[in-house]
Amino acid sequence: MEDLEKINSLLEEIKTKNTLVVVEGIKDKRALETIGITHIMTLRKSLYAVAEEIAARTKEVILLTDLDTEGRKLFHTLSTDLQKLGVRVDNRLREALFKTPLRHIEGLATYLKNSRSQDL
Repeated sequence: MEDLEKINSLLEEIKTKNTLVVVEGIKDKRALETIGITHIMTLRKSLYAVAEEIAARTKEVILLTDLDTEGRKLFHTLSTDLQKLGVRVDNRLREALFKTPLRHIEGLATYLKNSRSQDL
């Protein structure tokens, strides 16, 4: 369960630092809000427009696109654009999530809840 501890630790860090988290859609946003993350942006524009908006707001971001093929493509494109604009992409939480069966961010809250109940 060390992966779960790392995920929980990273989530707490995100809440404490209030780092901007970028997700694909509204269901992903709601899942993060359920676990107490509030500084969230969804991909509602072209990727480059999103990257420019992020660069105007912050110098560090967490990209939490889904862990499926489409999400990986979005992550790669957005990450590249952001880095060109001088924004640091923190992907530690994403890397930790790859070690779980989870593939869609909208299921994160449920995954955490179920994982915690198994520990009891």
